[in-house]
Amino acid sequence: MPGYLDHARVGPLSRPAARALAGANGLATRMAPADLDRLFALGDAARASAARLLDARPHELALSPSTSNGLFTVAAALQGPGTVLVPRGEFPANVYPWLRFEGRGGPDVRLVEPDEGRHITPESLRRRLTPDVVALTVSAVDSLTGHVAPLAALKEVLGPHRLLIVDAIQGLGAVPLEAEAADVLVSGGQKWLRAGWGAALLLIRDRCAARLAPGLGGWAGVAEPFAERHPAPSLPGAAAHLATNPDFPAAAALGAALDDLAGQGGPAAVGARIRTALAELLDRAERAGAEVLLNGLGPAERAGIGTFRLPGHDPAAVHRALEAAGVVTTRRGEWIRLSPHASTPAAATDLFAEALAPFARPAGRARTATAGPATPEPVPPDPASGTPPTRTTSPSSTTLTQEPTCPTT
Repeated sequence: MPGYLDHARVGPLSRPAARALAGANGLATRMAPADLDRLFALGDAARASAARLLDARPHELALSPSTSNGLFTVAAALQGPGTVLVPRGEFPANVYPWLRFEGRGGPDVRLVEPDEGRHITPESLRRRLTPDVVALTVSAVDSLTGHVAPLAALKEVLGPHRLLIVDAIQGLGAVPLEAEAADVLVSGGQKWLRAGWGAALLLIRDRCAARLAPGLGGWAGVAEPFAERHPAPSLPGAAAHLATNPDFPAAAALGAALDDLAGQGGPAAVGARIRTALAELLDRAERAGAEVLLNGLGPAERAGIGTFRLPGHDPAAVHRALEAAGVVTTRRGEWIRLSPHASTPAAATDLFAEALAPFARPAGRARTATAGPATPEPVPPDPASGTPPTRTTSPSSTTLTQEPTCPTT
């Protein structure tokens, strides 16, 4: 669909990923011994492609079923005592794992208020550090505002003895991330990588591997799964945390998506196109009198997500009008989220502007909305840098409110 602007929710499967998925499923229909070996090799290839993207060693990566599963794996691996800092307002996938393991061998959880941009700043983190803090977990990109976390600066404040754990799903494939700063990084492929569900990256760097016990590690994570005595020694690297084998067709799709990203010039080149497309959409929204959430973010501070509202208009009505015009977005309470991709055609901007025309206010009425403390988003069910056009507006402050909506991310 030319008007599809919802990649922060789910990215339609790319052609390379779809071909890889079909090919792997073809192998699975035959299951000759050589075909099974080829399926395992597809998983190894995906890890190698991810290692190149993240500047990691292949053994530092494992394939998890999803972002949530990967974060639960890390929460089970980080044994107490101590405290993990979790910014209030994080997407629930990065909250519940820590809450579930608190009191079950994991560290205590301290929810901390985010800063104005919904991400904790290095200065704020420094004020919150106490001797008991062992880790900070944070999203690389905020799912509502699109703000990019300053990962390198956060890690510098944490120092070498505290872990920086990163949920990267809203940034990986969309913009360059300071991934080398992450001690642990988790990301599924169904959003900006357009790889579909079933496989996610779990990066555990060697520098912190000894601090993470294989809490969810099962038979696939040990060197001798059929030994007479258990537990057998764990495999080296991130593989120690595997509960079972990965979904190999999903791994093939993820690997193809990573290779396609590299073939397009990597996150820097792809991210530049995404940011330009988003800037044009937000500009049209402002012309219609919209308030843009955190509109003062610099070019490198916003990823592929922009959020707006039209004062005086029912957000549900605006959302319905966009959908009727063939423009697919996500509504979060009073806010409407835009998330184009590098493949988004110019026609999408025109469709968007035409759909907003009936709601347009006189020029010069647009305002900037600033995020305040937000309540956590609804829990979903289990089932590149460029310089976009700049816009300046008069700042105002608005507190976010969250209403129950259909499950999204």
